[in-house]
Amino acid sequence: MRKILIVIDMQNDFIDAALGTKEAVAIVEAVKEKIRSYPAADVIATMDTHGENYMQTQEGKYLPVPHCIRGTEGWEIRPEIAALLREAKIYEKPTFGSTKLAADLKELSEREEIELELAGLCTDICVVSNALLLKAFMPEVKISVDALCCAGVTPEKHLAALETMRSCQIQVLNG
Repeated sequence: MRKILIVIDMQNDFIDAALGTKEAVAIVEAVKEKIRSYPAADVIATMDTHGENYMQTQEGKYLPVPHCIRGTEGWEIRPEIAALLREAKIYEKPTFGSTKLAADLKELSEREEIELELAGLCTDICVVSNALLLKAFMPEVKISVDALCCAGVTPEKHLAALETMRSCQIQVLNG
């Protein structure tokens, strides 16, 4: 059984810049340890990626805070995490969940038995979106999320997202 770690959006803007929180800063060390616990070939990452027209998009109208604009410092993965992801395949995604990531992992699951674990930001937006997409694409693959390696927009939303994932048969570790 191959176990794959998916590191969601550990980007500067979500940690301590445009949309950062003290909870996001607090998980950085735990995420680094989690990455180190996996073989480098079994780690995948995602990056929230927007263009200069972000404020004209539907997301920009609902969340009018420019963030993760391609090429900016805020868009970059936190340097000490990026250093651990040198061999990782990185999926840039223009929205919360990545259908390309889900499709690629579904294809892999048809060739070999896999388990998936998610960590990253934000629990209540991109982590839960990707977890539910992965579950929809692969209902029989075991999917888990490490609560200690995730942070939400608020602590309350973090807990609500963990409960949503539990309800959808995603195992919540350390939570």
